Amino acid sequence: MLHASRSACRPQTTKPVCIVTGGSRGIGAAIALALGSSGARVVVNYASSPDKAEEVAAQIAAAGGEAITVKANVAKREELEALVKAATDKWGSLDVLVNNA
Repeated sequence: MLHASRSACRPQTTKPVCIVTGGSRGIGAAIALALGSSGARVVVNYASSPDKAEEVAAQIAAAGGEAITVKANVAKREELEALVKAATDKWGSLDVLVNNA
């Protein structure tokens, strides 16, 4: 018999906070757009394409979502920590990490 906790069956009342590494182009951008269009708050991470990251964030906003862009090289611990801090400072939590970079 399958048992599910009651909390797992409740609808989520807050918008999940998601970081998408490499979110400024390609598959990462598509994932960021899909999450943002579905109501998630998205941190669009980029290493070298600020204009493309801002474009993705603008598309998310145009679809009714929320997004910020953060430059970080995820291979560097201090930059990765700053990326997570940006998400938690902005929205108070981190719920989803998409490792695309």
